[in-house]
Amino acid sequence: MDLTFPSHMVWWVTVIDIPVATALFLMIWRSRKDFENEIDQLHRLIDTRHAQMRDGLSAYKLEVAKTYSTQTEMRLLEGRLVDHLLRIESKLDKHIQRNAKG
Repeated sequence: MDLTFPSHMVWWVTVIDIPVATALFLMIWRSRKDFENEIDQLHRLIDTRHAQMRDGLSAYKLEVAKTYSTQTEMRLLEGRLVDHLLRIESKLDKHIQRNAKG
C-alpha cells in the first residue's frame, strides 16, 4: 500500500490550501487585534465619561449645599413666621373686641 500523496494533491495543498489558511489566519488575527483596540478605546472613553459624571455630580452636590437651606434653618424660619402670625392674630382679636364694645 502506497502512503504518498499524488502530485496533484501536493500541488493543491502547496498552492491553494496553505495560502488560503494563512490568509484566514491573518484575517482572524487582525480582526482580533482591531477588536481588542476598539475595546481598549471604549474602556478609556467609559472611564473618562465616568470621571466627568462623578465630577459633575460632586459639583451639583456642592451647589445644592451652598444654595439650598438646611432643615434646621427652615424650622427656625417656620417658627418665626408662626410667632409673627400669632402676634398679628392677637392684635386683630384685641381690635375686634374694642370695636365690638364701642
